[in-house]
Amino acid sequence: MAPGAAGPGIVRDGPRRAAVLGTPVGHSRSPDLHRAAYAALGLDGWTYDALETTAEELPSRVAAAGPEWAGFSVTMPGKIAALEFADERTARAELIGSANTLVRLPDGRWRADCTDVDGMTGALAEARVPADASSAVIVGAGGTALPTLAALSEWGVGKVTIVARSAARAAGAVDLAGRLGVECRVVGFEDGPPLREAVDRADVVVSTVPAGATAPIVSSLRGAERLVDVIYDPWPTPLASAIRDAGGVVVGGLTMLLNQAYSQVEQFTGLPAPRAAMAAALR
Repeated sequence: MAPGAAGPGIVRDGPRRAAVLGTPVGHSRSPDLHRAAYAALGLDGWTYDALETTAEELPSRVAAAGPEWAGFSVTMPGKIAALEFADERTARAELIGSANTLVRLPDGRWRADCTDVDGMTGALAEARVPADASSAVIVGAGGTALPTLAALSEWGVGKVTIVARSAARAAGAVDLAGRLGVECRVVGFEDGPPLREAVDRADVVVSTVPAGATAPIVSSLRGAERLVDVIYDPWPTPLASAIRDAGGVVVGGLTMLLNQAYSQVEQFTGLPAPRAAMAAALR
């Protein structure tokens, strides 16, 4: 069970509700995963919806949720708001500074967690990143780069190169790397020897940016041995196609989504996630 997950036996009788909050959320596959999980677990009457919610709207929406609400998944742009709203926070959510999960506790309060770390760990495993991996490249320095850093640190990776538009944009990621004890350097968002050399040394490249954003640097990235691309719509991304065509191992964002959802289901229900049923829902 995930860190901070509720223990067995807390499932309440009767219908329960959960939802993903964010904007836009019309494309989200989270409803497919959670509904499949609840059905496989025999949780009759449990529902899961996608609710358009801005960061500003999130506190009032969650505060108004009645006792039938078990939890919320949170996507952009509400992850910082979710962390700030919560009554309790897991250590990893506090470390990363954002939360993608709000869990209703038995006393009615809300706990924030960041299961994005679990999602990235599962994607690294799917990409067959070796246990003794030492170096990685992260493309982008935004919100998804932070749980990526945490997952890489847990994996044992000690050196990370962050590809960012500027040092200022990378400041938050560099700070987190320092707190994790990960050696970090920043290179520009442009083709050239610094990026190519980093990719040549890396055990894995993780792209955390929109599908078209890597266009200026595809030629430097195409030699990556392994790629985790957090995008799943549209798929494949141009970067994923380039690395796959060059013989590299490519894992997409659906793998990350699936693995972070396992932990959410366990925290919402108090039961082990039915992984086979959830994976089948994506197929």
